[in-house]
Amino acid sequence: MRDLLKLPKAHLHVHLESTVGWTTLWEIGKANGIEIPDHLREGYVFGGFADFFAQNDLVRNCLLTAGDFRRVAYEYCRDEAAQGTRYAELSFTAAAHGERLGDLDMPLVAVLEGLAEGRRDFGIEVRLLLDHSRRRSVERAWRTLDLARRHEEVVAVGLAGDEAFPGDPFVEVFAAARDAGLHVVHHAGEAEGAASIRQAITSGRTERLGHGVRVLDDPDLVAEVRDRGIPLEVCLSSNVALGFAPSLAEHPLPRLREAGLKVTINTDIPVMIGTPLAGEYARIRDTFGYDDAALADLARAGVDASFAPADMKARLHAEIDAWLSH
Repeated sequence: MRDLLKLPKAHLHVHLESTVGWTTLWEIGKANGIEIPDHLREGYVFGGFADFFAQNDLVRNCLLTAGDFRRVAYEYCRDEAAQGTRYAELSFTAAAHGERLGDLDMPLVAVLEGLAEGRRDFGIEVRLLLDHSRRRSVERAWRTLDLARRHEEVVAVGLAGDEAFPGDPFVEVFAAARDAGLHVVHHAGEAEGAASIRQAITSGRTERLGHGVRVLDDPDLVAEVRDRGIPLEVCLSSNVALGFAPSLAEHPLPRLREAGLKVTINTDIPVMIGTPLAGEYARIRDTFGYDDAALADLARAGVDASFAPADMKARLHAEIDAWLSH
């Protein structure tokens, strides 16, 4: 078995706020006068949805200054590069932070500065996907799009959050995003079923499905997603931790692949579930018995589904081939 830390990877579904380690959170919280519960020490994994939302809110509320955002972005690069990630599309809820802090631009500018420093020091290329909660206003979605249009490091925008809230109110926003040359990626088919996926791939204009595992609810939809070549951003450990799969062994990953769907491997909320990207690949290997060739195929799928430039994709494919041949 080859070293999965050395397998070159693309990471397409990961939220910046869920990559902040306990020590960093504690130090930022202390500097900003926010108490961090001791039980959240490194290695703690949340115990359900209520706990997850509480942790997520705590992280958001700790991020107050440009230095805070710059630091977590830089440390993301450091930690991700150590996992063998060469290219990432990092989700960040920029407009929500900007509105909370009374400065729409500051959080995004600071994150971009941290990513630029991380690229210089760790050699990882990170682009941003600005997400917007389905529960929030259309006006904020337009502000998200405006932010994205002003920064070339932002490659995509999309909907996240509770899938019970429909995507229909945002159709014009994402049509405008596509017209502006931005990519669109929505969370769909995780908590909700086929209807959420159908909306995302039609009027929602999505080019990938964030999660998408419930495509299997509808055989006709499986055929459509497969025939259109729409990739799925699958996050196994997150699905299990949040109760969308009973266990890793019962996760539908093998059925998704057997159906001929384009499957990519991601973490979603790595620190909160205690599973970084190489660890996710290792869990897949151990659970399903996938050999190195199968894991390399999953890594290639991530590269192909990314919005990286063609020359970067070619280089990553060559690196994956080299990993497999040694």
